[in-house]
Amino acid sequence: MNAIALSRRSFLVTATAAGAAFAFAAPAEAAGGYEPTIWYSIGKDGTITVHVIRAEMGQHVGTAIARIVADELEADWSKVKIDHVDSDPKWGLMVTGGSWSVWQSYPLYSQAGAAGRTALIEAGAKLLGVAPGDCVARNGAVVAGKTSIGYGDIVAKGGVSRTFTPEELAKMPVKPAAERRMIGKPAPARDIPGKTNGKGVYGLDAKVPGMIYARPKLPPTRNGAKVTAIDDTAAKAVPGFIKAVALDDPSGTVPGWVMVYGETFVAADRAADALKVTWTPGDTAKVSEADLQKHAGDLIADASKGSLVVNDDGVDAAFAAAKSTLEATYTTATALHFQMEPVNALAFEKDGLFEIHTGNQWQSLALPWLAQALGRKPETIVLRTYLLGGGFGRRLNGDYAVGAALASKAMGGKPVKMVLTRPDDTRFDSPRSPSVQKVRMAFGEGGRVTAMTHDACAGWPTEVMAPFFMPKGANGVAFDPFAINGANHWYSVGAHRVRAISNDLASRTFRPGWLRSVGPGWTNWAVESFMDEAAHAAGADPLAFRLKMLDATGRNAGSAPNAVGGAKRQAAVLKRLADKAGWGKPLPADTGLGIATTFGQERDMPTWVACGARVKVDRATGAAKVEKLTLVADCGTVVSPDGALAQMQGAALWGLSLALFEGTAFENGEPKDLNLDSYTPLRMTDVPDLDIEFVQSDLAPVGLGEPATTVVGPAIGNAIFNAVGARVRHLPIRPEAVKAALKA
Repeated sequence: MNAIALSRRSFLVTATAAGAAFAFAAPAEAAGGYEPTIWYSIGKDGTITVHVIRAEMGQHVGTAIARIVADELEADWSKVKIDHVDSDPKWGLMVTGGSWSVWQSYPLYSQAGAAGRTALIEAGAKLLGVAPGDCVARNGAVVAGKTSIGYGDIVAKGGVSRTFTPEELAKMPVKPAAERRMIGKPAPARDIPGKTNGKGVYGLDAKVPGMIYARPKLPPTRNGAKVTAIDDTAAKAVPGFIKAVALDDPSGTVPGWVMVYGETFVAADRAADALKVTWTPGDTAKVSEADLQKHAGDLIADASKGSLVVNDDGVDAAFAAAKSTLEATYTTATALHFQMEPVNALAFEKDGLFEIHTGNQWQSLALPWLAQALGRKPETIVLRTYLLGGGFGRRLNGDYAVGAALASKAMGGKPVKMVLTRPDDTRFDSPRSPSVQKVRMAFGEGGRVTAMTHDACAGWPTEVMAPFFMPKGANGVAFDPFAINGANHWYSVGAHRVRAISNDLASRTFRPGWLRSVGPGWTNWAVESFMDEAAHAAGADPLAFRLKMLDATGRNAGSAPNAVGGAKRQAAVLKRLADKAGWGKPLPADTGLGIATTFGQERDMPTWVACGARVKVDRATGAAKVEKLTLVADCGTVVSPDGALAQMQGAALWGLSLALFEGTAFENGEPKDLNLDSYTPLRMTDVPDLDIEFVQSDLAPVGLGEPATTVVGPAIGNAIFNAVGARVRHLPIRPEAVKAALKA
C-alpha cells in the first residue's frame, strides 16, 4: 500500500522562486498549474527540507526518512531539516502504524533522492562548464575535480529543470549498499533536543487566542447511549463554568457525549464532575470480560463462522489419519494503551477552514469522520500536526478529534480545547480486544507434523474503523488481517488451516483498537506456546522441532523484494539466538530459558525475530522474574541504527509488560481499571538485561516498531514451563495462574 501510485505519476524537478521542489506529478497537469506532491525541497542557502507524512511519537521516524533522502541525494546532513506536515490530499495516504513507515517510505524517498541527485549533477555540470560524467555529488555539492558548486548556488542560479517518466524513475541509479554514506551509520535523532529542552510542541500544548476549554462527560456505554436529561445545578456553582451541551454526532463516533465548557480546564474538569446526566445506555451495559470470552469460544465452536485465511487441501483427512493429535486453547485479556499524553484536540473554524490541532496517527482515516460529523466537505477540514506523547496505535483511531470538532461547532466555531482526563481516556480507549484461540496439530509416523489448524476470535478494529482494508478469505468471507497476522506462519506443517472470527459482542461493547503489535501480539502467543507444547508431545527439542519446519519450501520459500529467503532467514535468527542465549546449557534451580520466533507483522513485510527469555520462578508465590531477554532480528537494511535499537528495546519491554503485568477486564460494559494505580504496566524495577543483535543485511528494510513485542510473551511462557514445569495459556501471566499450573 504505497502512499503514491508511481505508475500514474512522473517525477518533476523545477526551479521556483523559493527553491527547487522535488515531487511526483503528471507532466500535463503540471503544465496546467497542477500543484505537485512535494517530498523535499532545497533552498537557495542549500537547506534541504524533508516533508514527512508520518507521526512522531518517540520513534524518531523523521530522522530515519530524512537519512534515506539525504543519502541518495548526497546531502550535507547538517543542512537537512525535517517537516512533519499537516493533512492535505496531496500527500496521499497519511498513516503511521503497522511498522510500515520506513518500509513504505524507503523506495519512495530513495528514488526521489536519486532523481534529485541526477538532476543536480546535470545542472551543476552545466554551470561549471563540464560534462555530467565528469561530476559527482558529495556533501551537498556537485564536484568536478578541484572545482565544485553547492546545491544552494545551483538553485539560486535557477539551473534545475528536468522531468522523469515512471520508466526513467524506475531505472534511477540508486546507490549500491557499498556507497551508502548515511544509511546504516549512527546519527543522533534530530527531534531529541526539542523533546528535552521544552521546545517540542505536543497536542496538549496547542493554544490559540480566545480559546475556551472542554471536558466530555462520558456515557455508560461506548455505543448506543442517548442523553435523556442534563442537570447543571451543581455545575453552575463552579467558578468559570460556561455551559454543558449534548453533542449531536451524525457520524456516530461519540454517541451520548455531553460536552462541559469552562474558561479554564480546571473549571471544565470540576464542572464535569458536578454535572448530572441521565442516559439511556446501549445494550452492552452489563457485558463482562467473561461474557466476551464465552462468546468468542461459542463462535469458535461453530465451524460455519469466520473467514478461512489459509485453507489447504487435506486438513481433515490428515487429522483423521493421524497417529496422534494435540489441542490447546490460549486466551488474552483486554489490554489498554495508557499513552502518557491523554487524548486531546483543539478545534475551531477560521476563514472557511475547520482546523483540528492534535497528534494523530491516521489523518486519512479521521478526516471522513470529521466531514460527516461536521456536515462539511473534507477539503474544508485540516488536521494540524503535533508531536504525540505516545501513540502505540491509540491515535490511529482519531475519534477524539470528532468530539473536539463538534464541541467547537456547538459554540459557533469558537476555539475549544478539549482534554480527556486519564479515567476519561481509559473509558474512551480503543482497547486490544480479549481473544480466544484454539490450535490443533496432527502427527504422523515418527512424530512428523502432518496438519495444523488455528482458530482465532477477537474484536476486529479494521472491521469497525477501516473495512476497506479487509481482504477476503478462501471461503469468500472478509477478514481483518490485523487481527490474524502471525497465524499464517512460515512453518511447513503439512496441511494448514487458519480461521479468523470476529467477536461481534466485543465490537458492540467497545471500539476494538490497534495496540502495538496488534494481532500478532496474541496470535504468536498461541503459535509459539503451542510449538513448544507440540515439541514436548513429540519428544523433540523445541529448537530442533522448529528448525525442522522452517525449511523454506512451498509458500514459505519467500519472494522479492521484501521476503527474500523466506523461512531460511527465520531459521537463521533462531539459530543465532540459541547460540547467543545459551540454549541447552545448565541453569540454576527454578530458572528456565524459553525461546520463540516470529516474523513480526505481515507476510509481505516479514521482520524475522527470535527471543530467548531467562526467567526465575518463585514456587511459593508463583511470581516470574525475567532476568534477561536476548533478541536477534533480521529487518533487512538497518536505516538508522540508534532508532532501530530503541524500537527493539521499546517493543521488547512492551511485550514483557503485556506478558506479565498489563491487562484489565470489562465490568458492566466498561474497563475495570481506569488509572495507573490498578492498571500496572512494567515498572523500572522489573526491567531485565537486554541483549539485542541485528543481522547485517543489504536487503529491503522492513518494520521494527512492533515485531519484538510479538515474540517476548511466548518466550516467557515457555521459560516458565522449562523452569518449573508449569504451562500457562493466558496473558497476562499472573502469579496465581503459575501456582495453579504448578498444582496441576
